Amino acid sequence: MSLFRSTAAVVLTLGLAFATPSLAQKKYDTGASDTEIKIGQTIPLSGPASAYGSIGKVQAAYIHMINEQGGLNGRKINLIQYDDAYNPPKTVEQVRKLVESDEVLTTFQLIGTPPNAAVQKYLNEKKVPQLLAGTGATRFTDPKHFPWTIAFNPNYQSEGHIYAKYILANYPNAKIGILFQNDDLGKDYVKGLRDGLGAKAGSMIVSQASYELSDPTVDSQMVTLKASGADLFYDITTPKFGAQAIKKAAELGWKPVHILDINATPVSQTLVPAGLDNAKGIISVNYGKDPLDPQWANDEGMKRYKAFMAKWAPAEDANSGIATYGYSTAELLVHILQQCGDDLTRANIMKQATNIHGYVADLALPGMTTATEPDDWRINKQFQMMRFDGQRWVLFGPILTDEVRTN
Repeated sequence: MSLFRSTAAVVLTLGLAFATPSLAQKKYDTGASDTEIKIGQTIPLSGPASAYGSIGKVQAAYIHMINEQGGLNGRKINLIQYDDAYNPPKTVEQVRKLVESDEVLTTFQLIGTPPNAAVQKYLNEKKVPQLLAGTGATRFTDPKHFPWTIAFNPNYQSEGHIYAKYILANYPNAKIGILFQNDDLGKDYVKGLRDGLGAKAGSMIVSQASYELSDPTVDSQMVTLKASGADLFYDITTPKFGAQAIKKAAELGWKPVHILDINATPVSQTLVPAGLDNAKGIISVNYGKDPLDPQWANDEGMKRYKAFMAKWAPAEDANSGIATYGYSTAELLVHILQQCGDDLTRANIMKQATNIHGYVADLALPGMTTATEPDDWRINKQFQMMRFDGQRWVLFGPILTDEVRTN
């Protein structure tokens, strides 16, 4: 469980960008003009994944800051947000409204695998970008079949490959029990682990249990997994169910090696409700700086992030991975729109999103850069392992790059 400049630095950077006018003729599609760039988004402000609602709040604050600083080439970004409650039918209704009534230029950061899956075909048929989709399911990095979709999150299979490497190197005789969300998110993580384990997958994986988003708890699944004799727990959940799984493992006295997917790693949304002591020792990965990690206290990117949060999003938890995610995605959106210049067409948005070179986000870990190519649309494909020490996540090991393209 998927980057800022100080105010002065932002103004300087944007000013430099604006000082270089494009010689090309202005080009606009629906949703863009000399004064406005209209962008649409659905977020779960309610429902089972409401913890992710703060992502949209931070993104809106970032856009507000950009607009207050003059916008992009004099254009204000009009971010239209609707609550879809992480409910796919609701997402369909809201996205149709964004496209057909609000007439947005592009969607941005629709949150969640099931919601994105529900509108992927529609957006591609309408040739409206599904830009920086908030999911890492493989189907959202498939330009051959869905040329108007590009995901922000690391591919879930890529993350699974990294965990498999870690397990084979450190726990080659592990008996693995898997809890997974029964949708594209969970199935991709399972496939990534199985592919990474290779021939050993059949003997190492001793139990699998799935859950539905509508399930009240995962207690019964946890009882089943413990009874299987598994001594390594591969926990593929979102914050609500991740917290339940961690808490239930503690209640059962089950203490396996615990690997948690990145989606469920936010401390305040998952680990605090689960009990920080219960979460101690859990292993995951990250691709960004943690505001709670003291090693970034004097980091310029972190300073810019914290200054932004204090001024523009003071009601949100600046120490949350959800807030850093919201900041990072909004920062990249602005970068892509800057690259578009005065060619604000839907086709050019996709062209620029798939031609990012040497981009270093404010909260990227040292040594990590963002790059996309016309034949490799993975925005984030680098990771570093981390372990929860009872208070914060602690990074360890080298930067790891997944070289296996899933499409």
